[in-house]
Parts: sequence; C-alpha cells; structure tokens
Amino acid sequence: MGLFDGVLARGSVPGDLSDDAWLQAMLDTEAALARASAEAGVIPAAAAKAIAAACASVYIDVSELSAAAAESGNPVVPLVQRLRAEVPAKHARFVHFGATSQDILDTASMLILKRALSTVLDDLAGAADAAADLARRHRDTVMAGRTLLQQALPTTFGLKAAGWMHALDTARDRLAQVRRERLAVEFGGAAGTLAGLDGKGVEIVERLAAALGLCAPVLPWHTDRTRLAEVAAALGEAAGAVAKAARDVTLLAQGEVAEVSEGAPGGSSAMAHKQNPVAAISALAGAAQAPGLVATLLGAMVHEHERAAGSWHAEWRPLRELLIATGSAASWLRTCLSELAVHPEAMRANLDRLLNVLGTEEPDTGMAAALVDQALRTRQTGGPT
Repeated sequence: MGLFDGVLARGSVPGDLSDDAWLQAMLDTEAALARASAEAGVIPAAAAKAIAAACASVYIDVSELSAAAAESGNPVVPLVQRLRAEVPAKHARFVHFGATSQDILDTASMLILKRALSTVLDDLAGAADAAADLARRHRDTVMAGRTLLQQALPTTFGLKAAGWMHALDTARDRLAQVRRERLAVEFGGAAGTLAGLDGKGVEIVERLAAALGLCAPVLPWHTDRTRLAEVAAALGEAAGAVAKAARDVTLLAQGEVAEVSEGAPGGSSAMAHKQNPVAAISALAGAAQAPGLVATLLGAMVHEHERAAGSWHAEWRPLRELLIATGSAASWLRTCLSELAVHPEAMRANLDRLLNVLGTEEPDTGMAAALVDQALRTRQTGGPT
C-alpha cells in the first residue's frame, strides 16, 4: 500500500487492478483462446489442454515481465514466450494461435473492467441508498436554499439529498449499461482480418466471448476505441455526481454553517477543536482527478490504420488510474452519506435569518416535499428519468 493510497485509493478497486490481476487476466484470456480454438477445430484438443494447464501453473515474476516488455513494447510478447517454453514442444506453436498482442491485452482489460466496475457500481448504489434514506428522513426538514453561495429561498434538506440520490442513480445506470453492453473480447489477429484460422475466426470470437462472459463484437476493435471512450465518459460522469454531493457536504459542514457533520473521524494535526469532513474531502480528491484522465483516454482514441503507434500504449495507465480515482471517490462518499449527521436546529437558525430578510415567518416548502416524494417513487418503480 502506497503512502497516499489510504486516501486516494480506497476500497477494493485497486486490488482488482493490481499487476497480478492484470497478469491473471492475460493468462485467462490465453487459456480461453486455446479452448475456443480447439472447440472450433482450429488447434488440437491436446494442445489446448496443455496450454490451459500451463496458464494455470506457470510462475511469472511481474517485474521481470515488465522489464522484458520494454523490448517489444508490451507485456504480452514475453508472456507468450514464457508460455511456449512451458508447454511440450509439439504444442508450442499453438500458444496464442492466430492472435496478436493487442487481442490479449485488450481482452484482459475488459475482464479487469468487468470486475472493477462491479465494485464501483456497488459503492455508487450504497451512496445513492444513503442519500435516499436522508431524503426520506428529512423530507420536511427546512433549510435555506443557496444560489451563487448566497441564501436564496427556503428549501428542504430532503430535496437536496434527493438531488444527490438522483444524480448518483443516473450515473450508476449509465455505468451499468456500459458494463453490460460494451465490454467485448478483442480478437482480430495481426491486422484485424482473422486470417489463418480456416474461416473459423468469427466462431472463435463467439466461443471466446461466451467463455469469458464478455460481449462478442461485430468487428475487431483494435483501432475503434469507442468502447473505452464510453467507459471513460461513464466513469467521469460518476465522479462528477460523487463530487457534487461531497462538495455540498463540505460547504454545509463549515463551522459558520454547521448544518451537517460527518460521523467519520476528522481530526487536525494542529487544531484539536476541528472535525474535518474527511470522507467528503477524500471523495472530492478522487473525483477531481477524473476529468483529466477522461480527457487523456479520449485523446488517445486516434489510432492509425489497423494498429496504432503509441495511442494504444497511452491508454493503459490512465485507464487504471481513472478506475482507482473514481472507485475511491465512490467508496468515500458511501461512507460520508451513510454516517452523515444532520442538524435541523442549525438549518432552522440559518433559515430564520433568510426569513427575516424575506419578511415572512414560515417557509413555503410544500412543493419541495412533493418533489422528494416524486423522486423516491420514481426510484422504486424504475430509476432515473
């Protein structure tokens, strides 16, 4: 665990994206490819069995693999060399048969994404559930609404929390759709033509997809990076929804406002009287990294001809960092909202100053409460609209 990981890499997503996890995903892909090729009659069944056994038992030092990757530009080449040395000589040529390095690493990235996105989705759901509970409990808790950081008109804390809930649900639904519909195997061979497979390439793609629990693409997507762009955009959207709620919490928790406080510890090294909203702050820190990483992945979409010179390589690190940053932010917000203490008396005291300015004694928040009810009903019957 790195020095900053407790704050900026919270939750289980970093484990889903570890070097060992990537290595295992590549081995799983090679094994599944061998089995699919054998089932299609392209390689001998005995070869597929030997390759799968090697993938399950081979020991590979990640640091050595990383060093060897510098010679070829990616870690798949030395991985395949290692696997070929592990199987009987008569089967060695069937390792990685018909595939190119990008096939293996792209498919591994999809397996990694499927696992990591499940964790992010769970934390987004937990944060949205906590916001829904706050909305329900504080449907009629009056407070000052604020625009341009100034008191504006009365509202309810329930409506504010319902807004958090709705945005988180919307972002989660989009991310879930991408995970369900856009994570696909990659298998096209050296130039994306599925050459040298006895006309069985499409069948192998379908069998490989079924074996790995991924979608079967219409075409190889070596240079069509819209899938990763959609993942990046959906993660950026989720990070934005997280950041909105976290920012509100930090503002409401200010000493001069004191309308909410976090249950999580938040001590200061210099001022013992302070209780910093650490969970919200940490959620903001993770979410703040997302836009730049999304932009990097979108910028890397420009791939030349049938295989890219550099743009593919440029995706690897920002994709991992975007998942970690967004996953950490979602995990922190879940904790923040689940343990949030709401102070209605402070809300009322701050509101009274606004009411004096408006020249009224009681706030008109009936419609705000009705909107909370509508948002909660919509959530129960089918989700965001």
